[in-house]
Amino acid sequence: MMGAGVKNLVFKNGAKMPIMGFGTWQCSDESMDASIDAALEAGYRHIDTAYLYGNEAAIGGALKRWFDSGRLKREDLFIVTKLPVVGYQPDRVEKYLKRSLNALQLKYVDLYLVHQPWGLIETGENMLPMDESGNLLHDTTIDHVALWKAMEAQVDAGRTRNIGLSNFNSRQIKRVFLSARIPPSNLQVELHVYFQQRELVAFCAALDITVCAYAPLASPSMIPAFAPLGGDVDSIPRLSPLTEPVVVKIAEKHGKTSAQVLLRHIVQRGISVIPKSSNPDRIRQNFQVNIRYRPSQEGIFDFNLDDEDVRQLDALDRGSQCRLFSGNIHKGGQIFWLHIQMYRARPSTFPVFGALGQLSLVRTNEKLIELNEVATPV
Repeated sequence: MMGAGVKNLVFKNGAKMPIMGFGTWQCSDESMDASIDAALEAGYRHIDTAYLYGNEAAIGGALKRWFDSGRLKREDLFIVTKLPVVGYQPDRVEKYLKRSLNALQLKYVDLYLVHQPWGLIETGENMLPMDESGNLLHDTTIDHVALWKAMEAQVDAGRTRNIGLSNFNSRQIKRVFLSARIPPSNLQVELHVYFQQRELVAFCAALDITVCAYAPLASPSMIPAFAPLGGDVDSIPRLSPLTEPVVVKIAEKHGKTSAQVLLRHIVQRGISVIPKSSNPDRIRQNFQVNIRYRPSQEGIFDFNLDDEDVRQLDALDRGSQCRLFSGNIHKGGQIFWLHIQMYRARPSTFPVFGALGQLSLVRTNEKLIELNEVATPV
C-alpha cells in the first residue's frame, strides 16, 4: 500500500511519473487554456493527451505560455501522448510522434503510448478510414513486436523518454514484453472503483510495469454528454460512484470529497490516475483538500484510507460488467461511435473527423482477431 505523501510512480529505469495526472480527452480548444491553467495552478505536473484527441496543439500553446512566463520549465512536467491507430506500421511511428511533438511545441515527450492493441489502415488524414459499406478498415497485418521495435527507436532518437501501452490485455502485454529491448514502462487502462482490474494490475506488477487509470471517477459526464447527440447509449453502464453511499460515508469520515476518496483508493494501490474535467473548480478540488484551495493542504496526499475503508471500497468491484469503454470496434463500434458523436458536435475543433458529420452510426466488421481484443483482467 502506498503512503499518503508518495506523489510519484518510479519506472524500472528510474524515471518518475507524477501519480496524479490531468486527463484531456474531450477537452476542446476553447476550454484548454483555462483547463491547463487551473491544472498547473492546482499542482498537476502530469498532462495526458493523444493524437486522436485532436487537442495537442491547444495544449502546446498553453504550455508555451507557462514556459515563456518562467513559471515552469520543461523538466518540471511529465507529458504523455499516444500513437494513433492508423500509425501502427513500423515506418509510420516516427511520423506521428514528430507530428505530436510539433503540435505540443516540445522536443520530447516523457511517455509515448500505443493507444490501442488494434489498428486501422492509413488512408490519408482520416483517423477512421472506412470502406464503401461503412465498415472500418482494420489493419490485420499489424505485428505488435515490429511495432514495439519502432517505439524503441523513438527512445533511442530522444523523442520520448519512455514507452508504454494502452488498453492491452495480459496476453498482448506478455508478447511485447518478451520481445522487448526496452520494456514497457506503463500500461494505461480504464480502472475505477466498480472495475478495479486487480488481476491485470498484479500481472503488470510482476513485470515491473506501472499502471495508470483513466476514467478513475467512472466518467460521470459521459452519458449526459453523448445522449443529446443521438444514438444508442443503453450499452453504457450507468455508474454513480460519487454518490455511492459507502463512498459518501468514507468521504464524510475523512473530511474529503467523494472524488478525493475514489482517487485516493486507486493511488493507495500504487496506480496513477488521470481525472478529467474542464471545470476549473473541479480540477482544483480533485487535487486539493477543499474548495478553498489552501496551498498548505494537498487533497489526496494528506490522508490514508484505513483497512476498513479499503475493504468497503474493494467490495464495490463489479468486474468487466462495469467497463465503460469496451474498446472493441467489432461488436457495435462503441468506442468509435462515441468519438464520432463527439466530433460531429464539434467538427471545426476536430477537422480530421469533419467528413464524418453526415454519418449516423458506423457499421463494423464482425471479424474478431487477436489484435482487436479489449484489455481484460486476464
